[in-house]
Amino acid sequence: MKIPGPDHPITVEPFAETVTVVFNGKQVARSSRALKMQEASYPPVYYVPLDDVDRAALSRTAQRTYCPHKGDASYYTVTVGIESAENAVWAYEEPYDAVAAIAGHVAFYPDRVDSLTLG
Repeated sequence: MKIPGPDHPITVEPFAETVTVVFNGKQVARSSRALKMQEASYPPVYYVPLDDVDRAALSRTAQRTYCPHKGDASYYTVTVGIESAENAVWAYEEPYDAVAAIAGHVAFYPDRVDSLTLG
């Protein structure tokens, strides 16, 4: 486990705008309670509370990854109608303390959904 610091800063804060995710023409997530994670020099990632996601559109996959700053990630395929995007959604179900706020949230790969809109 690595702790965020000056060489690899991570901030997690409430995002003041609405995050909307559309896949195959259907809104699968919409939240005014999303969190914005800024990690080092990477683009920001928006974590949406699971309560604001159409869970019927998600199915867990066997994919797992590990981040030394955040912990173990699990993945979901998003499906609407006959269209699916495998491993398009990820979650840190038991994140490390430094990013504990993202527990109970998921993030979408913007390039695997129709749109991820901010505001």
